[in-house]
Amino acid sequence: MDEDELLEPDQVEGAPHPRATPRLFGQLDAQDTFLKAYAMDRIHHAWMLVGPQGVGKATLAWRIARFLLAQPCDAGGGLLEPAPVPTSLDIAADHPVSRRILAGSEAGLFLLRRSYDEKKRRYHKEITVAEVRRLKDFFHLTAPDGGWRVVIVDAVDEMNISAANALLKILEEPPKRSVILLVTHQPSGVLATIRSRCRTLRLLPLGPEPMAEALAQAGLSDPAPGLAELAQGSVGYALQLAQLEGMELYQTLIELFSTYPQLDREAIIALADSVVPKGAEARLFLLLDLLDVFLSRLAYSGATGKVGLEVVPGEAALLRRMCPDLDSARAWAEFQQTAIGRMRQGLSVNIDPKALVLDTCFSMETAVRNLKRP
Repeated sequence: MDEDELLEPDQVEGAPHPRATPRLFGQLDAQDTFLKAYAMDRIHHAWMLVGPQGVGKATLAWRIARFLLAQPCDAGGGLLEPAPVPTSLDIAADHPVSRRILAGSEAGLFLLRRSYDEKKRRYHKEITVAEVRRLKDFFHLTAPDGGWRVVIVDAVDEMNISAANALLKILEEPPKRSVILLVTHQPSGVLATIRSRCRTLRLLPLGPEPMAEALAQAGLSDPAPGLAELAQGSVGYALQLAQLEGMELYQTLIELFSTYPQLDREAIIALADSVVPKGAEARLFLLLDLLDVFLSRLAYSGATGKVGLEVVPGEAALLRRMCPDLDSARAWAEFQQTAIGRMRQGLSVNIDPKALVLDTCFSMETAVRNLKRP
C-alpha cells in the first residue's frame, strides 16, 4: 500500500480528515474563548486543546488555523483602528486559504505529526526530534505577506522525550505573529514545562444533539440506538464503533456476562478466537476498550443506583444484577483498574492476545464469585 493510500496518522477511520471537516459541533465555549482573545489582541503564542479523544480538538485546531491565516496582515494584534469583533471562526470554503489548506499547500501552516517510515511502509509510532527540527526551519522563513504563521501539533501525546524537549525550546522563545496549537488527549502525560507555557482550550464530550449532527456530517446519518451513549460523547469513537461493528461486539459481551455468576467458558473462548486472527488488531483493541467501558458503567450503576440509557437490550438488568450496591461498585472499580491495566501492559509487550482475553474474562468470573450475590 502506498503512503497516499494509508489512513493519515491524525485521522479517524471512516471520517474526513479534520482539515476537511467544515463544522464543529458542541464546543462553543472553546471557540468563544479564542475569539475573545483575538478580539482583545491577546492571542497567546501557544494553545493546548484538551479533551477526550474524538470530541473535535483537531477540527478546532484547523478552524483556528484557517481563521488566523485568512485575516489581513494588518488585522488582529496591533490594529491601528478598531475592527469588527469576530463572531465566528468560519471561513468560506472558497476562500484562497481554505483551498490551499485543503490542498496541503498553505505556506503559513505547518503540521507536526508522526511521519511515514519508508522502510517499514507505515507511520512511525511517535513524533521524533527530526520532525521538530523541520519546524525550526519553518519558523526561519518569512511569514507570507507578513501575516500569521500557525503550527498544529497532533498529537503532542505522541512526541518522544527528545521531541518534547525540542518543542519546549521553541515555546520558550516563540517567534512573532506565530501560534502553536497543541492537540492532547492526556494532558497529564505532557511535560509540565510545556503545559505551563500554553493557554488551555478545554473541549467536552458531546451531548446527544451535537453528537447526532457531527455523526451526520461524517456520513453516519442513521446511527444505531445506543451508539452515542456507548461512545461517551466522542464522535471519533462512535465512528470507530460503527466501522468495526462495535455495537454487535458490545452486545456479545452483555450476552456473555448475562450467565452470571457462572460464565460460559465456550463463549469466552469463541470471543477470544474472534479477535486474534491476523488483521484483527483493531477489533482486539476495541474489545479491550469495550471491556473497560462495561466495567466503568458497571461500577457507576452500583455507586449511583442509576443505569442511564441502555446501550443494548439486556444491559440495564445485567448492570443491576452484577453491581447492586456501593460495595460491589468499589470492588468492580478496583478490578477494572487492575485487570484492564494488566491487559494493556500485556498487549504492549506482545503477550499472546488470546491468553490475555481469556485471563481477563476468567478473572471476571472469579471476581463475580467473590462478590455478595443479590
